[in-house]
Amino acid sequence: MANPFKNCAFFLEMSVRDYELDLLGMVNNGVYQGYLEHARHEYLKTLGLDFAGLHQAGYRLVVLRAELDYLQTLHSGDRFVVTVHLRQETKLRFCFEQAIFRMPDQTPVLKAKIIGTGLKINGRPGLPPQLLELFK
Repeated sequence: MANPFKNCAFFLEMSVRDYELDLLGMVNNGVYQGYLEHARHEYLKTLGLDFAGLHQAGYRLVVLRAELDYLQTLHSGDRFVVTVHLRQETKLRFCFEQAIFRMPDQTPVLKAKIIGTGLKINGRPGLPPQLLELFK
């Protein structure tokens, strides 16, 4: 079977764990942000960027805004894929466009837009050169 996510910049397959459920037996809405963040971190690692290294270089990446559209729910044991696309939004902002799909039927579960920026260790805004290089 062909890979349906081959055109994505990055995708990560995961499974729902029982402790992520609410009283209704569905994944708690806040847990989805954890899924998205984990996929973003794994994606950045594939690009040679990690938060510890960026911090040592004097930069912190921070989320400014998170827009999440919940389309379906996930339940215990569901397998799903989180996709990640990164683009520069402005001189000081970047955007992760992400989605979650239940597998194996690829049902859209969530669509997200995460806006972030970088802060230098002195607190002033600035994106790390390694990240800016990715946008070229």
